Amino acid sequence: MIPPRDRILQATLRLIGEEGVGAVTNRAVARAAGVSLGSLTYHFPSQSDLLREALQTFVDTEIDRIRARVDQLRDSGADPAQAADEVEKAVVDFAYGPEQVANLELHLHAARDPAVRETSARSVAAYDRLAAAVLTALGVPDPDRHAPVVVALLYGLAVRRLATGDDTATGTADALRLLLPYPERAAT
Repeated sequence: MIPPRDRILQATLRLIGEEGVGAVTNRAVARAAGVSLGSLTYHFPSQSDLLREALQTFVDTEIDRIRARVDQLRDSGADPAQAADEVEKAVVDFAYGPEQVANLELHLHAARDPAVRETSARSVAAYDRLAAAVLTALGVPDPDRHAPVVVALLYGLAVRRLATGDDTATGTADALRLLLPYPERAAT
């Protein structure tokens, strides 16, 4: 059985993804999570607390998922060009539902809500660190410099996929190959 706090966070992400941040009222979240209003306010005294925790929960889950893919990729001995193809496959597997929409919307909401901004910045920094680790494992020169660009590219492609309804992630591998100075390209 899923604990009430986790049900509340899942319901919040679904509501944001399906209807936007404006749909996140205490009553709507409690109803969607199947909990009482008292339980909701016990776990999340303010809407900012709820939004901040929902974003952090999504990012933590995605980072765990991505780390598992990175470990699998590292253990496979793939070269950087093959790794780009694997990233494209991973993007297709990325949460393409309301939770991904909620993730992007919460990052945009953070621009207007200072209480959520810190969590958004920490989340992006975590993605940057993860991207740098992947780039390091692939032997890409200066991975810390390139990681934020890779993260921005992937966020931009996510917005593009959602806006166009493209669930294939076609072109992601090519974009990475063009963007990054893979060791064999840097030597030529």
